[in-house]
Amino acid sequence: MTVIHIPGSKSVTARALFLAAAANGTSTLLRPLASDDTEGFTEGLTRLGYRVTREPDRLHIEGRPGGPAVTGAEVHCRDGATTARFLPTLAAAAPCGTYRFDASAQMRRRPLGPLTEALRDLGVDLRHEGAEGHHPLTVRASGVKGGELTLNAGESSQYLTALLMLGPLTAEGLRIHVTELVSAPYVEITLAMMRSFGVDVVREGNTFTVPPGGYRATTYAVEPDASTASYFFAAAALTGREVTVPGLGTGALQGDLRFTDVLRRMGAEVTTTDAGTTVRSTGALSGLTVNMRDISDTMPTLAAVAPFASSPVRIEDVANTRVKECDRLEACARNLRAMGVTVHTGPDWIEIHPGTPRPAEITTFGDHRVVMSFAVAALRVPGVTYDDPGCVRKTFPEFHEVFARFAAEGAG
Repeated sequence: MTVIHIPGSKSVTARALFLAAAANGTSTLLRPLASDDTEGFTEGLTRLGYRVTREPDRLHIEGRPGGPAVTGAEVHCRDGATTARFLPTLAAAAPCGTYRFDASAQMRRRPLGPLTEALRDLGVDLRHEGAEGHHPLTVRASGVKGGELTLNAGESSQYLTALLMLGPLTAEGLRIHVTELVSAPYVEITLAMMRSFGVDVVREGNTFTVPPGGYRATTYAVEPDASTASYFFAAAALTGREVTVPGLGTGALQGDLRFTDVLRRMGAEVTTTDAGTTVRSTGALSGLTVNMRDISDTMPTLAAVAPFASSPVRIEDVANTRVKECDRLEACARNLRAMGVTVHTGPDWIEIHPGTPRPAEITTFGDHRVVMSFAVAALRVPGVTYDDPGCVRKTFPEFHEVFARFAAEGAG
């Protein structure tokens, strides 16, 4: 059995940084993810005047319930969607100040219109400089009164998360009516983490009521990233191995751990305890039809191993993967076809047929999850290369070294 220690969750780290910055007192984050995305978020907080102190495997953030310490700043959000969506929302709660946000070309293409429209509905003076609903944008803050609003989060649950975390910083709290919601488990992460920082949100169906009053500082341990763990779980199922990931057990917050249920349906053995999760190969994988709306970040992982199943794999309800770092659904289809695999796609689905993949250069589109997913397939297809292997720095800078050690252990 191989034990893999996965870096901290990107999603949890980003939320923890927002909540710590907004809290009353100094919070300590244990084992936060260190990657380009989280470095960009931390740099953005620093530009807004928040004090962040680093130690090995921990961050200390001095919270400012009254908002940024500066009344003017320019923040570059790099490629980070959480940075690009959460930081303008945090800045909007300031009593005064003008804050300009921009991002990479990749992030400029990604939408945030439903969030910025919701902020405008709450009275925030927010202006896009170029394409409406995209970066760059400027927030002229004067505090947020709060109230009721309706939100379509069918494109990204991050819109709802940003507004939920804003709620306690408003004068009157927020009542949010959600018409559509994708990746719902990520919202559960948000609600659980807000409770850890002293705020209880009341949920009645798709209506969320967030009280005013602010957050209290705490010490918060960041759990390993379940999306990243999916590559090692899939690799075990594909190559006759057994892998255990400590720290992702029965109490894990992240919905992407449900990817192991997909592997179980395909024939792998899965054991989850309080301490972690183990996936063991049984020697074969069968095809299936699966709805991955709530765990869509793991769709590329399944797509990359699908050709090795004994029957077709059909992944449904993943339209939101088309507006990630790239159009992931088409990226998977294009690369699988380049490897000689038969693939069919539709607006929100992909169907992959069994085959014998051949080596190819993977077109990554600068997307870390495309690289890491096809690294799993490469365990069975020697000679696979990537046009931009370094884009894994977004969430897992040491991925190639860790995965190479994993592969070497299996060959030994």
